[in-house]
Amino acid sequence: MQTAIRCAAMRGGTSKGLYFLKSDLPADIALRDQVLMAAMGSPDERQIDGMGGAHPLTSKVAVISPPSRADADVDYLFLQVFVDQALVSDSQPCGNILAGVGPFAIERGLVKAAGQLTEVRINMLNTASIAVAQVQTPGGRPRYDGDARIDGVPGTAAPIPLDFLDVAGSNCGALLPTGHARDVIEGVEATLIDNGMPVVVLRAADFGLTGYESPEAMEANLELKAKVEAVRLKAGPMMNLGDVTKKTVPKMTLVAPAQHGGAICTRTFIPHRVHEAIGVFGAVSVATACVVPGSVAAEVAGIADVRTVKSLEVEHPTGFFTVAMDVDLTPDGQIQVKRSALLRTARMLMDGEVFIPASVWDGRKD
Repeated sequence: MQTAIRCAAMRGGTSKGLYFLKSDLPADIALRDQVLMAAMGSPDERQIDGMGGAHPLTSKVAVISPPSRADADVDYLFLQVFVDQALVSDSQPCGNILAGVGPFAIERGLVKAAGQLTEVRINMLNTASIAVAQVQTPGGRPRYDGDARIDGVPGTAAPIPLDFLDVAGSNCGALLPTGHARDVIEGVEATLIDNGMPVVVLRAADFGLTGYESPEAMEANLELKAKVEAVRLKAGPMMNLGDVTKKTVPKMTLVAPAQHGGAICTRTFIPHRVHEAIGVFGAVSVATACVVPGSVAAEVAGIADVRTVKSLEVEHPTGFFTVAMDVDLTPDGQIQVKRSALLRTARMLMDGEVFIPASVWDGRKD
């Protein structure tokens, strides 16, 4: 016997996952996580008995529900389903999966289309902050085809601009959790920053790298991975994240001078695999680090006057990530982030039911 659960499979930015209405899942958190692992086929490195794609970027879940605050249209909870471990984590947001939330909410009738363009205010439960997505809705339905192109995704699609409000320090309590632009961890200089995603920014050169190596080469470098993980484990408590041994944050980004006209070049551990691109909030945090006076990223990027910065191109293994910014310096020289925004696309791939063994959950909500 199997239990059928309504969901949609969507590509959001450079990620892919299952989108559920909260009301279609068990209310009990532990049971919900068992259901999601069964749906994805975890734990199994191939996820062969589920819908997961055997990679962290394709083993993601969005849970959508009516808003729990007056200034939002919907609530969005992001859950990372581990591939080869029996773990489901809500310790981080995901800006790529976020790109599909607006269209999904409109498709499911949680948000009514408002003419040619519908603005969806999304309460990101992982960070208790608001994102505003602009979704093209000709004829009252989300449009998926269009001319927008993002690196890491073939072809073009309808643009979905995302504007982030008050995400600085949303995970760690402050933009710079330690109060410093630089800290030294395991003998290496690091910038610990949180502008929507906890990120540790490190010079690639400090690990004997150019910073231009492929993700595959970095993943094969076991000595490198051990050194990066040692820094991450010590950075976690410093960022008010506690013991991060079994958490997906902080992300670890190695930076080098830009190669292709951008502001900075990145290679990001997420945290144990190396991203083929860079996550949305990860890019926002790295771009912000580039304009923090005295940070590791600012030194590498070499930006003369942060007040002139309107956007930054963050280079990653498969292209660029453009982050629009509105920043200022306080009289005492501290950075103030007024706005962060970027462009994503999304596409609905499947809408129907996912089946899980009834022995995991029989579908009853009581």
